[in-house]
Amino acid sequence: MTDKIAIIGFGNIASAIVTPLLDDKLIQPENVFCVVNTEKSLEKIKKNYKYNINVYKSGSKESKIIWDCQYKLLSIKPQQFNDISEAHHIKNKDNLIVSILAGVSLNRLTQKFPNHKCVRVVTNIPITIGKGLTGISWGKEITEDQKQFTKKLFENTSKIYEFTEDYLDIFLALTSSGPAIIALIIEALSDGGLSGGLPKIISEELVMEMILGTICLIKENKLTTSELKNLVTSPGGTTISALRVLEKKSVRSALIESIISASNRSKEFR
Repeated sequence: MTDKIAIIGFGNIASAIVTPLLDDKLIQPENVFCVVNTEKSLEKIKKNYKYNINVYKSGSKESKIIWDCQYKLLSIKPQQFNDISEAHHIKNKDNLIVSILAGVSLNRLTQKFPNHKCVRVVTNIPITIGKGLTGISWGKEITEDQKQFTKKLFENTSKIYEFTEDYLDIFLALTSSGPAIIALIIEALSDGGLSGGLPKIISEELVMEMILGTICLIKENKLTTSELKNLVTSPGGTTISALRVLEKKSVRSALIESIISASNRSKEFR
């Protein structure tokens, strides 16, 4: 791949997307152009990143080179989206914007980048260890080559799902906000073990191994979650006692509402 790729914002997820392509020599470091907001971020990349990519501070004269790149990965925070101002003079309609900004719609992308084709992508933090989930919604007039390029960005580090845009907000809520919700659940369960006298480090390890084992059991035996629950729930036993407390405290409803709330918040960024 000899095309030039611009990366606007270079956080953990952007690094996780681009690094495997560099590792596999699908792109060369000299063809990667990165723009960051602060001098601190710029120096950090120059000092610590294992490849000698081109990196510039946003707003600098040198940074304008990114708008000549055929492909651009937009990975800033959604609140910074309106600060982008250099794109409107680009006339090459073959240029592609791949946006991983939470909640920023294809309509807003095409308004901001009228001379680009746009793709909206939602991915999540496990992409940094090759276990990500990525949802893609295609904008208008995307070519097959552009689709293949977009998929190439994510296929080594995540499972890819193609959706109409209507599904991306709930996909984001489940997969991008989900890890924080799971972390809270792990924390709460391990605190339960701590309350029962277990050392914190052991309690946390037990909870994480229990969750991993439960997921493997469900997947390998092709069980429904209800079937698994019935397997370990005996009449008058400890498990039904625990489940009764969770139902009494409306934990199921709270989890459902948390996903709906995250999805609604994503829609507000549109």
